Amino acid sequence: MNKKNIRILTNEVETRFLPAVRRPARYIGGEVNQIKKDLAACALTVGLCFPDTYEIGMSYTGLSVLYELINATPDYAAERVFTPALDAEKVLREEHIPLFSLESRAAIADFDILGFSLTTELCYTNVLTMLDLAGIPLRAADRTADHPIIIGGGQGANIAEPIAPFFDLFVLGDGEKTVPEILSFFRAKKAESLPRAETLTQAAQKFDYVYVPSLYEPNYTDHKYTGLTTKRGQTPFTPSNAPKNGETENKGQSPINLNKRGQTPLSAHPHIENAIIDDFENAPLPQKPIVPHAQAIHERVSIEVMRGCPGSCRFCQASFCKDPVRHRSVDTIVAAAKANYHATGFDTVSLLSLSTADYPHLEELVDRLREYFEPHRVGISVPSLRVQQQLKILPRLVTSVRKSGLTIAVEAANDRMRKIINKHITDADLFAAVEAAYRAGFEKLKLYFMVGFPGETQKDIEEIVHLCKSLARLRRKVEGKTANINAAVSWFVPKAHTPFGYLPQKPREYFHDAKKLILDKKFELKAKYINFKFHDIDASALESAMGRADRRLADVIETAWRNGARFDLWSDSFAPLIWENAFKAHNLDLDTAAQRAFTPEDILPWQHLGGPPREHLQKHYNRAMELANQP
Repeated sequence: MNKKNIRILTNEVETRFLPAVRRPARYIGGEVNQIKKDLAACALTVGLCFPDTYEIGMSYTGLSVLYELINATPDYAAERVFTPALDAEKVLREEHIPLFSLESRAAIADFDILGFSLTTELCYTNVLTMLDLAGIPLRAADRTADHPIIIGGGQGANIAEPIAPFFDLFVLGDGEKTVPEILSFFRAKKAESLPRAETLTQAAQKFDYVYVPSLYEPNYTDHKYTGLTTKRGQTPFTPSNAPKNGETENKGQSPINLNKRGQTPLSAHPHIENAIIDDFENAPLPQKPIVPHAQAIHERVSIEVMRGCPGSCRFCQASFCKDPVRHRSVDTIVAAAKANYHATGFDTVSLLSLSTADYPHLEELVDRLREYFEPHRVGISVPSLRVQQQLKILPRLVTSVRKSGLTIAVEAANDRMRKIINKHITDADLFAAVEAAYRAGFEKLKLYFMVGFPGETQKDIEEIVHLCKSLARLRRKVEGKTANINAAVSWFVPKAHTPFGYLPQKPREYFHDAKKLILDKKFELKAKYINFKFHDIDASALESAMGRADRRLADVIETAWRNGARFDLWSDSFAPLIWENAFKAHNLDLDTAAQRAFTPEDILPWQHLGGPPREHLQKHYNRAMELANQP
């Protein structure tokens, strides 16, 4: 890592860029609560890169956490960078202006570190756009000491192989733990002026949550992925056979000498662990979030009340990668909510977690928040609700000034299917909760469903409509009126590190038929008060193909990007044909990749990257298959 002169592009941005883009508020910076430092005087400069637009990134709480966490160290500077919209990308290229940060309008290629928050597989092409606009080689192997260290974090780090060639390293697990340690390490190495490769190797040795892809070589036999080989010393291992701490032999393969921490001396860890911050109560929590210039998707005070989920839905990657469950105290949450409100003026406080209904002190927390915020006409939002006994009384508690509607992730339409997916909801609890919501004054209901689970029948799909109708008509019991139901239907995507990650995705034709079944049944039942919204089937297929792929997919991603793939999460820019052709260009098939099934004996492209023990997943899988095969 070299000491760099940082280019400030204020003149170029103000004279040639901002006047030419459609929404300049996305790029001007200078918002309330922004933190701007003298970059030249800082020991370490970090670009916090979110691979989507400003409106999406500014709604991501994790970015706010890292922003305040890094900038709390006086001689560290963290500045934000988002993916420019298509019109802005065109202007940057035509005017030869490198991608810049919002705070200082500094060329991000001159930063020491660029950290990308990887929240979904469909953001990968945006990562390449940002690197290319910055003037940074896409492939880690092509970078020199003059380039920043490119780090990937977030959920995408646990499935890193498809994008491994584009990153110098990945950090797995909780950012509140990893970021301070990683930055301290790189600050020291910057002072030592070590070669780039040596710095990365030392990072892999020092931290068991750091994955440096360049230290490993993927192996293939007859085009099938068969594991990794460590490059330094050429010590082979496959993650499924990696020795446990204290062992010295890899089940018949070349020996791996491990020290007490399970490290491979002079090489890298055979298994990368998720970092866990044990003291969640005192983990950094934003106090002064930035108030966006352009309207963000979510403009609210967002407080993470709990990390991890006790539910363990068998399709949910976050449920299996975020253990253990940890909570913040009511006092800490209320204090943070007050500080955030007075720093921003937002009119809603949102309580975030994978399953907020499982927060053990929810009633007390909501009562405390209402007591303070109702006089200020600030609403309380409790998303991520899982129906259970305590949810029955929740609508009584959440009597904020705005009762827009109640949102519940039902996932499946009957008790049998919910047992298969391990979703702890019964019809009895669901109807009791919705009736309580209607009595509390809620008029609308939003339900989330997923189609394509194992054991699913045509009747199960049609019951989605019947359930929505019954819940809508339930309001007649309370007020004599039918409720409006918004039902969002997504398509099952098998996810790595989950029990259902072994399963194939259903063919696209199955989902098209399911969509027709639902709409035909709605017409038959004359249920005009139910509004169905369906996820893009092609995007779900791509997500399945990418999410469980090995390192060979990097070539597909780069080809798709070079052929124009951008903002694949956005329906108005997603181009399925580009992706299908990119797979074909590398003798692969998108549908075959999406519909691939894995066996318990297969070496999985993600199994060296954190996640729960394979035996735990297999136990869940076997139980689900037993239930799915019952008449």
